Amino acid sequence: MIDQAQSLRDSMKSLGSDQGKKEAKTFAVISGKGGVGKSNFSLNFSLALQTKGYKVLLLDLDIGMANIDVLMGMTQKYSIVDLFERGLTIEDITRKGPEGLSYIAGGSGLRDIFYFNEQKRNQFFLQLQQISVNYDFILFDMGAGITTESRKIILSCDEVFVLSTCEPTSMTDAYSAIKFVCSHPEADSIKFQLLINRAIDSFGAKSTARRLNSVAAKFLKKELCYIGYLPDDKHVPKAVMEQTPFFLRFPSCQASKALKKLTSTYLSNNTVQTVIESQNFFTKLRSLFG
Repeated sequence: MIDQAQSLRDSMKSLGSDQGKKEAKTFAVISGKGGVGKSNFSLNFSLALQTKGYKVLLLDLDIGMANIDVLMGMTQKYSIVDLFERGLTIEDITRKGPEGLSYIAGGSGLRDIFYFNEQKRNQFFLQLQQISVNYDFILFDMGAGITTESRKIILSCDEVFVLSTCEPTSMTDAYSAIKFVCSHPEADSIKFQLLINRAIDSFGAKSTARRLNSVAAKFLKKELCYIGYLPDDKHVPKAVMEQTPFFLRFPSCQASKALKKLTSTYLSNNTVQTVIESQNFFTKLRSLFG
């Protein structure tokens, strides 16, 4: 008799081999350390995509420091923790936020979901794959500190958004995060999108982006695609205090205008993935986790 773990592995393999099915494009959002606005960007970028007519699922994988629901002023009923510890399904823990945005809260009391046993981990990945056909984009708001295990999620994604501010310490931390991701042999094909947050102006943002790109090209042989910046805008912390996404609370503020422009530019330069490719997210995920 095939045990349950083997059955889950077979189910994931079967799903990964399906052809012609719609599958969401996947993003991982990372930063070197906390405090650069990573989760705030993840939430508001998701909402910007949602208001463009795309269906988005946002997963808060900053376990233990999860705050996506706090930024929306919503009280979480269930989180990823409940899927593992209470046996709930992924549909049970998926909630609807503003503009119909789907999100899964990270919860607390769980240091890292990736250290669960293979059976529980595969169950989570299998259920996520099954619902991925309902979305155009899936965003993973990763923890500020990247671990060897969480790096596997990042490496599996179609694209990785890296956030930095213009501060030297933030730039150093962002580079260190990129370097750690690139130290894995499977990182050759990864595509990095660089966003400068809380910039004083366009000149400062572009200067920061050039410096990071120069260092990454020289030492990592990796190109960072600069997609734009969000300005230092007093409306952003005000929205955080009000527990409302700034993109919705202050749609005419400079940060919201910049985010709209960034989102439109990104969408015009990238085609939404609608067909499973030979090395899709879940295929790579299964390979990396073994």
